[in-house]
Amino acid sequence: MKKILVVAKREFLATVTAKGFIFGILLTPALVVLMALFVPRMISRTPPRIAGEIAVLDASGEVVSEISDRLSPEKFAERREAEQRQLKDFTAAMGGAAAEAAIGAVAKRAVEEVPRIAVTVLKSADIEKEKDLLKLPPPKPGSAGTFRLALIVINDESLSSAGGKTSGGAYDLFVRNKLDDRLIGEIQTAAEVAIRTARMRLAGFDIGRVGALLQVERSQPRVVSPEGEKKTSQALNAALPVFFMVLLFISVFTSASSLMTTTIEEKSNRVVELLLSTVTAMELMTGKILGQMSVGLLILVLYTGFGLVALVTFALSGLVDFMLLVYLVVFFVILYVTVAAMMAAIGAAVSDLRDAQSLMMPVTLIVMLPWLLMVPISSQPNSLLAATLSFIPPIGNFVMMLRLSTSAPPPVWQAILAILINAAGAYFALRFAAKVFRVGLLMFGKPPTLGTLIRWVRMSN
Repeated sequence: MKKILVVAKREFLATVTAKGFIFGILLTPALVVLMALFVPRMISRTPPRIAGEIAVLDASGEVVSEISDRLSPEKFAERREAEQRQLKDFTAAMGGAAAEAAIGAVAKRAVEEVPRIAVTVLKSADIEKEKDLLKLPPPKPGSAGTFRLALIVINDESLSSAGGKTSGGAYDLFVRNKLDDRLIGEIQTAAEVAIRTARMRLAGFDIGRVGALLQVERSQPRVVSPEGEKKTSQALNAALPVFFMVLLFISVFTSASSLMTTTIEEKSNRVVELLLSTVTAMELMTGKILGQMSVGLLILVLYTGFGLVALVTFALSGLVDFMLLVYLVVFFVILYVTVAAMMAAIGAAVSDLRDAQSLMMPVTLIVMLPWLLMVPISSQPNSLLAATLSFIPPIGNFVMMLRLSTSAPPPVWQAILAILINAAGAYFALRFAAKVFRVGLLMFGKPPTLGTLIRWVRMSN
């Protein structure tokens, strides 16, 4: 046991003290912090500042005034202020001072950059000629000319009492090539709101009263549990399963891949022959697996800690149950032992990193399967597909962790059964890897095939 711990300590220190590891483990949280601070400043859902004309062909004359009012710079600014105020209030409620400051900067810029649109009324016109104006290039600065952005044609039947529509709908919209999609959305909304308003006005409804009756402020849900009330977030609830999947994947494959790499290097440099003069093949493999498992646990603890600090900062720590963290550690150990055993076997079987790629392909495909099925599993965590995959090693570790972190976790007995089955899979993977490791460690020459590995296993019996 002492020799195993010496090998594990050597493996752990050699990995965590490398500059590449230190840089890599800190890079991910650094990128997350940078994105949280700077992305809100760089990205805005508001349309770009643009000036031009929108022509409206409205024979009834009932719709165009509402369109003109909604597309005015003042209304644009009011909507931007309302949107940014709601977002700012939400971040303030979540406790994010930095995010609140960033949103405030975005809000100020969004109000200053509202589109400057002039609405032109067309009582009657040749539609084809009006559409031709959309093809003209923008006029040069200082020159006279019309920069036509869009043409809205209100159909005659759009305001009928029966609400009848032509084959093209209540209105037709023609826009300039490569016009910003966000601005197109604003124009569509303006036309639709104007038509609905005109219909209600012609039907004798009080527009102000109807608007007040339809106005309902959305309430932020609060979860009531035996421990008391706690905040929740639908977006974070949906992101939580992905977070746990990424956490498992990074912590397992970063350390397991390093195990395979160091084994190949020691074998190709003949260092392994010196090591085997002092320890047995089993002691060497066990020590390397334990050493790299410590590396994986370090990554798991650091990234989980970053996530918990973020949740505490936003007063959303209630989203994560303590038992979920326990399950995370359990499934990490099981998954790591399975994958590390395979990586150790591959590292011992080949003498060059390029030769390992073909043997790694089946392992990679198996582990990537839960990622391909992540959407149907997370949306229906208790479906037959999700339940079945939970009991198939090694992908069951990913699938069960994904199911447990959703808002509809499976019964406890399924989690326990999945742990037992996946642990049995890890045991058999370890036994297979031990036999391959013992035979292949001193083998050189042509890289083995899967059939060769199976023969090595039989030779070790």
